[in-house]
Amino acid sequence: MITQATVAVTPREPALLGQAVVVIGGSAGIGLETARHARAEGADVILTARNPDRLQRAAAELGARGTAAFDAIDPDALDRFFANLPGPIDHVMITGPGPYYAPLADLDRERAHRDFDDHTWLAIAVAQHAAGRVRPGGTLVFMGGTGGRSRGPGLSLIAAGFVDTPLSASLLGDDLDARRAQLRAMLPIGRVVGPADIAALAVHLMTNTAVTGATYDIDGGQQLTA
Repeated sequence: MITQATVAVTPREPALLGQAVVVIGGSAGIGLETARHARAEGADVILTARNPDRLQRAAAELGARGTAAFDAIDPDALDRFFANLPGPIDHVMITGPGPYYAPLADLDRERAHRDFDDHTWLAIAVAQHAAGRVRPGGTLVFMGGTGGRSRGPGLSLIAAGFVDTPLSASLLGDDLDARRAQLRAMLPIGRVVGPADIAALAVHLMTNTAVTGATYDIDGGQQLTA
């Protein structure tokens, strides 16, 4: 007679239960997927984005605690958002807008300046606002591009790695499927990187209080390829 042992599994308490997560750029792509993961871990989420209609759809899907429709690179709007937060928060993630691609000879000074503000300065501004508002043990999670570690044609300013999002689709247009196929063939993981890959790490960083000042690459091994 064969008997099977029964193993008792103790339910795990959600890792972000009772914590507040702000996702700047949280209405689509990586930001929205991170908000989904955070909600699954029990967090209250506050979403911001420029497009109010898309923002409201995302908020309704997740049951967001709050929303704010504004352009995060507008310093006055960013000031108002943080000033109007109802209380302390625990985590802030910025996904930011898309990158500016152009060959070095064709770089437009004003557009390049805006791109710097969109990425580098936005992170600094959010960090300044977070002081005194993020509770001890909280995190600031900033997005960049792994392509910034190297250069190539059209990547003279701020290079970005590929994540299969609506933004990537809008940037690549008819070349999207070809790029996906190329990456599946060349990447060690044998597939393209998706929003869930980024979101999983973002939420891990929010829950792991031993990690600070670290940089992680999620590129499917692209930097290891020729």
